[in-house]
Amino acid sequence: MPNPRDLGLPFPGKTGPLNAITDLPGLEVGHVTLISGEGEAAVRTGVTAVLPCGKDGAHTVPAAWFSLNGNGEMTGTAWIDESGGLTGPVMLTNTHSVGVVRDAVVAWGQARGWAEAWSLPVVAETYDGFLNYINGFHVMQQHAFTALNTAAGGAVTQGNVGGGTGMIVSGFKGGIGTSSRVLDAPMPCTVGILVQANFGVREDLTILGVPVGQEIPDLLPERKESGGRDGSIIIIVATDAPLLPHQLRRLARRAALGLARTGSVAHNGSGDIFLAFSTATPEVHGGLEHWRALPSASLDPLFKATVEATEEAIINALFAAETMTGLRGRTVHALPHTRTLEAMRKYGRLGDSN
Repeated sequence: MPNPRDLGLPFPGKTGPLNAITDLPGLEVGHVTLISGEGEAAVRTGVTAVLPCGKDGAHTVPAAWFSLNGNGEMTGTAWIDESGGLTGPVMLTNTHSVGVVRDAVVAWGQARGWAEAWSLPVVAETYDGFLNYINGFHVMQQHAFTALNTAAGGAVTQGNVGGGTGMIVSGFKGGIGTSSRVLDAPMPCTVGILVQANFGVREDLTILGVPVGQEIPDLLPERKESGGRDGSIIIIVATDAPLLPHQLRRLARRAALGLARTGSVAHNGSGDIFLAFSTATPEVHGGLEHWRALPSASLDPLFKATVEATEEAIINALFAAETMTGLRGRTVHALPHTRTLEAMRKYGRLGDSN
């Protein structure tokens, strides 16, 4: 994909080597993308797996979540609230595939010999029914298995992939995006973001303060049918900084500020749900958990990193996505890079602007 930073977009902050959530050691991401058929039979969907500690076991990590606007679903959140922990992978898919993916995670964990007699998997969704025949129930158990089994560290494919295959952002093609920030203070650590972006209206689209949606008012998809869901975004915030669950909830809330920078107002019909976790787990000695945690007064750099990386992850999804034609011949255009850069230059927000 064209890297927006390489094209001159001056995003703030220092990224990790990959500028991805996988800059966190041990974290793995996998996708399965399903694209087939045309017309009423169009399949434009998939599933994405995020494994906080890889595939080696059902590790429990400190976690918290936040709903900015709750017209959506993320399973397993009641237990995250109660326990302050996340066990196993986080899965992203379309609205009508949450159940099958949730069941697949249970079966996958049991097949790997995870010791738990029960599990409450975390599966989150956004609606891809404008491009995908969502009632075809195309995502199946084996697709979730493949996303989990092929998950890996390294570069993360973005745009029209996995759970983001059929997603739309502000009338342009959206999908999966990721970014990261590395910090020296309050301690050396990384904050990584992964989004499944499917939200917004054109006139609100903003990139680094530039009203790009107003500068590019054309290339709109045909009007959506009445009664359709209005967007949504799932944001995963990952860090290796030692944080307690209530501190992670504060990080999850800050993702909303990065989302707002891109023009979102969290519409009534949008499911804007965020999950934050830390891969720094407590040590167990003598039957006691020994926790390390940064003092709350030192968290401002992590808050800033979360905001910055969320904004960049969303824009990365837009730049990576490609034009797609799907259900009933509907076409959603990719963000036109040249015109976007012209708009950025017009407002003095491109690296080569004078």
